[in-house]
Amino acid sequence: MIPLRPNGSANKSNGPDRSSRVQELVDRAQRSRERAMLEASLAEPEAPDSPVRSATAPQIVDPPLDVVPDQPAKSGPRRAATLPPALMDIKEKVHSQLLERMDAAAAAKLSAVDLTPEVNSMVREILNEISMPLNGGELAMLVQAIVDDMLALGPLEPLLEDDDINDIMVNGAGRVFVERRGKVELSPVTFRDNAHVLHIATRIVSRIGRRIDETSPYVDARLEDGSRVNIVIPPLAIDGPAISIRKFAKSRITLKKMADQENLSEQIKTVLEVASACRLNIFISGGTGSGKTTLLNALSQLIDNGERIVTIEDAAELQLDQINLVRLETRSANLEGKGEVSMRDLVKNALRMRPDRIILGETRGAEAVDVLQAMNTGHDGSMSTVHANRPREALTRLENMVAMAGFNLPAKAVRTQIAQAVDMIVQIQRMRDGKRRITSVTEVVGMEGEVIVTQELFNFKYIEDTDDGDIIGEFVSLGVRPHLSEKARQFGLQEKLMSAM
Repeated sequence: MIPLRPNGSANKSNGPDRSSRVQELVDRAQRSRERAMLEASLAEPEAPDSPVRSATAPQIVDPPLDVVPDQPAKSGPRRAATLPPALMDIKEKVHSQLLERMDAAAAAKLSAVDLTPEVNSMVREILNEISMPLNGGELAMLVQAIVDDMLALGPLEPLLEDDDINDIMVNGAGRVFVERRGKVELSPVTFRDNAHVLHIATRIVSRIGRRIDETSPYVDARLEDGSRVNIVIPPLAIDGPAISIRKFAKSRITLKKMADQENLSEQIKTVLEVASACRLNIFISGGTGSGKTTLLNALSQLIDNGERIVTIEDAAELQLDQINLVRLETRSANLEGKGEVSMRDLVKNALRMRPDRIILGETRGAEAVDVLQAMNTGHDGSMSTVHANRPREALTRLENMVAMAGFNLPAKAVRTQIAQAVDMIVQIQRMRDGKRRITSVTEVVGMEGEVIVTQELFNFKYIEDTDDGDIIGEFVSLGVRPHLSEKARQFGLQEKLMSAM
């Protein structure tokens, strides 16, 4: 394959001009992939340990024997978390020269598989010119880091591949924190400077048609795998661009798995299964990072395939497998300040789409009015999350959000609407040992005067800390008769419900 060099660079010849070189490279890569697929389909089946390879397809040079190739693992990074300091210095010198010789527009059209051999060849050439030899392992790390910078998310790539990491928090160029198994720690990963962080942030948002600049200095976005991203840049972020990534779970979390992990008890699992089957309107309450969306995903998997579901989110991250599913996502305003589509706009539109259930990623503003109205007008079984530390505070927050919509309603009228719409509040919390636990399952029973009446079915009782800092406790049933027992009887689930109490 020909090197990606524009005219006038190190390799001056009378060959085609820059644009024709770009097109020839892209066409050749496409032909190689098609030829490889054709030859593989016509070839005789080979043994599992001898995969079919096309003689004309782009090949990546096998690493030397002392270099361990990347192996997909259940957990842990598949590549070095960061380059050693010596390689970082070399990378700066090599990368700058590489960009002078390489056509970035052509490189952006290639996959990592096609681009890696080109980068490998040119990096070898540059290293020879500057008399800086590297062994096979160092060269592989250097090439991978450069390709990540060109096509992917640069220094963040190894963190995204580490299955043990749930959250990635970039606080400027030199401080990158990760949450691993519930504990936050400083990562060895760094960026060159704040401009490098901003470049990666721009790449993230541009892929989904959003922007990040001085006129729009913060944005919610998502990665291609569904991971949720929030970005804030100067002047709002004083110490440099800040990127927060909530990684997309590769394996689906179910209530059974949560029970196995002791995030909840078998009894709570049973009650939540009955509540979903009986089409109760459920709010999941908790603080930031407490696992609200994870629990919402687990509950949504209990919904029958015969129901029509509409999900509404700021940045799509819910993982639903149902067939009759419509996913909606908000949109920010353009440069002229027009074109914004808010959560409230989408909730109103969802009501015209004949949904059986509406699932709102998070209720945090004036859309609470429309959500409560939807729950009160035949869309039973709807679900959402809300930021609050206790079930009673969740109800208060909903009341305050209704006021944000500009309706001047008496407090009793608002509370009556909430009491009629909400059936259950599930409180979840990330505790100091890093584990997420459901700390309360509370039913909304009705009104007494001007007060919303609730009753708690389960709570988590703390017992003690272990020497390792783990929390020991138990999920306790408070022994009350569930208010949903009558509805459970109508669905033939009363016996199952009462067995869990």
